[in-house]
Amino acid sequence: MKKLLVVVDFQVDFVNGALGFAGAEALDERICFLIKSFEDDGNDVVFTLDTHHEDYMNTEEGKYLPVPHCIEGTPGYDFYGNVKNMAKGHKIFAKPTFPSLELGDWLKDKDYEEVTVCGLDLSICVLSNAVIAKAALPNAHIVVDASCSSGGDEHANAVAIEQLKRIQVEIKHNK
Repeated sequence: MKKLLVVVDFQVDFVNGALGFAGAEALDERICFLIKSFEDDGNDVVFTLDTHHEDYMNTEEGKYLPVPHCIEGTPGYDFYGNVKNMAKGHKIFAKPTFPSLELGDWLKDKDYEEVTVCGLDLSICVLSNAVIAKAALPNAHIVVDASCSSGGDEHANAVAIEQLKRIQVEIKHNK
């Protein structure tokens, strides 16, 4: 079975920077383990980078989320922890907002039978990129690994998980 792992926005600003939250650092080891398991099994791994610029506050997103973050060229833009090293050599999608349309366009020509999505923020970027994967590959099995995904709002995380289940996305809680 051809599988893909999509690691979403595991960046400094979402872990311990502008939009960081307690416990996000602990995901580094779990995500690295998941990346390694996909690689060891001969599967593909891609990454997304939330990508903003100095004009962020003037964007639609900036009007509703008025916290400058993931500004390209700043330390907060970089991948966090060991994930940074593991991302080297893999395809990376820079995205200007929550989902990556470029990821969806790339996926629609692929023959993945299963796509696993993990990363930050579960209730926003992970959710929206799982939806993009579902739209691009309607017959693929889409999974969100909740043990490698989180966000700073536990209620929003729980709501996101329920919404993902409603659109037939499997939620895994690996230990």
